[in-house]
Amino acid sequence: MAGHSKWANIKHRKGRQDAKRGQLFAKLIKAIEAAARSGGADVTANPTLATAVQKAKDNSVPKDNIERAIARGTGDVDGVQYEDIWYEGYAPGGVALYVHVLTDNRNRAASDVRSAFNKNNGSLGEPGSVGYLFEQKGYLLVNGDEDTVMMAALEGGADDVTSSGDQWEVVTAPSALADVRAALEAADLAVDQAEVTQLPSTSVPVDAETAPKVLRLVDALEELDDVQEVFANFDIPDEILSEVG
Repeated sequence: MAGHSKWANIKHRKGRQDAKRGQLFAKLIKAIEAAARSGGADVTANPTLATAVQKAKDNSVPKDNIERAIARGTGDVDGVQYEDIWYEGYAPGGVALYVHVLTDNRNRAASDVRSAFNKNNGSLGEPGSVGYLFEQKGYLLVNGDEDTVMMAALEGGADDVTSSGDQWEVVTAPSALADVRAALEAADLAVDQAEVTQLPSTSVPVDAETAPKVLRLVDALEELDDVQEVFANFDIPDEILSEVG
């Protein structure tokens, strides 16, 4: 998710994922398999696969699981054909939701996503209704002093570096994520988060009454096996997010 405090939102999502680590592993493995199927098994020539593999490693997915997923994706081992679909809609309060799905059953995925929106006071929109509000970017969350982070990030090819509490948010082009991460780690900086994500161009303020409703819908969508990630443009103050998250 993306919103007022990116780090707070990451913590909210990570807490949900840690509580369902088995489901998280399955989604990470699915992303690797789909990336290998579409772009080949060579991580140096397939940046989508490289990102998926790194994300799996960051979440402690065993090496053997990663290798088997790549083999299934390239056809060396029997696997499933996944379809890449995006759903768009709104949560309570007018918050835009951009939902990434990988599925082997389009009808099941559509039914499950529609049901989650309907049961949680959301509305599923038409293609193009909210997608234009989001832009694919590389995103890193880094610990370190300002000068070191700035210098390493910019030398690695980052687009922007901003403060986020006692950490730094680094934004890159998706293709530059690996290079920027390497530059930061070469400078002995700790990278807490690194991913290709969808960042919103605008945000919607959400109050204490609406925040639980928004997060319930996001959680309901993230719990679906076919849903890989949910991106949102809410602006929830940290104190409210910590109370309801």
